[in-house]
Amino acid sequence: QVQLVESGGGLVQAGGSLRLSCVASGSIFGIILMAWYRQAPGKQRESVAAITSGGTTNYAGSVKGRFTISRDNAKNTVYLQMNSLKPEDTAVYFCNAVRTTDWNRGDYWGQGTQVTVSP
Repeated sequence: QVQLVESGGGLVQAGGSLRLSCVASGSIFGIILMAWYRQAPGKQRESVAAITSGGTTNYAGSVKGRFTISRDNAKNTVYLQMNSLKPEDTAVYFCNAVRTTDWNRGDYWGQGTQVTVSP
């Protein structure tokens, strides 16, 4: 099992910045990818950014150029630096980890952190 805990959400005005953190614990060996998703009320959960164990990153078109995903392996933590925030970025942001072993593949999720961007 992998446990993920997000933090750093809050209220910010449009154009402002926020940094989200996700700390992983438990059976962290074998994690091949970590990602951030978000879900607004009444909408589908969507992928925001991802980073592989090799350091390759990918971003949704709606956040590319504004958000940056990074990691600190010593602290078992991934970050999402969000700049130039827009009201449309308002959502609950979830941390996701993909772990593989010889026997299976698993997806793990944090409880989410609320990000609210005012006009």
